[in-house]
Amino acid sequence: MIQKISEYKFLFGELVKRDFILKYKRTVLGLFWSVLSPLMTLTIQIMVFNTFFGSDIPHYTIFLFSGNLVYTYFSEATQSGLVAMAANAPIFAKVKAPKYLFVFSRNISSLINFGLTFLIFLLFVFFDHIPFTHNFFLLIYVIACMLLFNCGMSLILSTAYMFFRDLSYLYNVLVLILMYVSAIFYSVDAFSPIIQRLFLLNPLYVYIKYFRLIVIDAVIPSVQYHLLMLFYSLAALLIGTLLYKKLNHKFLYYI
Repeated sequence: MIQKISEYKFLFGELVKRDFILKYKRTVLGLFWSVLSPLMTLTIQIMVFNTFFGSDIPHYTIFLFSGNLVYTYFSEATQSGLVAMAANAPIFAKVKAPKYLFVFSRNISSLINFGLTFLIFLLFVFFDHIPFTHNFFLLIYVIACMLLFNCGMSLILSTAYMFFRDLSYLYNVLVLILMYVSAIFYSVDAFSPIIQRLFLLNPLYVYIKYFRLIVIDAVIPSVQYHLLMLFYSLAALLIGTLLYKKLNHKFLYYI
């Protein structure tokens, strides 16, 4: 895949540019929506949940923002990736090019949006008087893991969507459920140790917790925790690659 992406790097770059431009086409605020939308969501959630959970959680705004940051990136990347190949079927039906390029280009476009929001997140960290330490450089690791995980999940979803169009409706429900089981606006400390360990079965929660440990708690997670994140990322990418490789030759019969 890396070799193919390098071979088609011009096409890949144009796809990323196209996806990014189309997202804000004919909007008044354009690019500012990538920052304004998560801030509006954050404001509403603070108004709703601060009374119930905020008093017991230090730096609750950053706590909530970090959860939203990871969740929104995952949701946007996978939901846009899900329809990527089906939406571009008229192109790859006529042009010889790897079909997964359309999936990965959507993910890179989502990564750019994530990067813009991440800069705002760092501003919030500064204004909340949380000291910046060298540990913050480890956030590069979790972002890389999230990129691989999102690409893998997008490849799985996009491949399945070529055969089962009902998946888009089911996935919207699944993403909503994930928001509530990923401890975005509440802490898992109130649960028993067994339940807390069960949360680690959710990759999204694992990435969110890493952000909070580094930024809020100024703690570097264990080596095992780093390996767990890498495992989820590589497992999703491997499954997505194998599924795509097995089924991509059948796509033309379903467009």
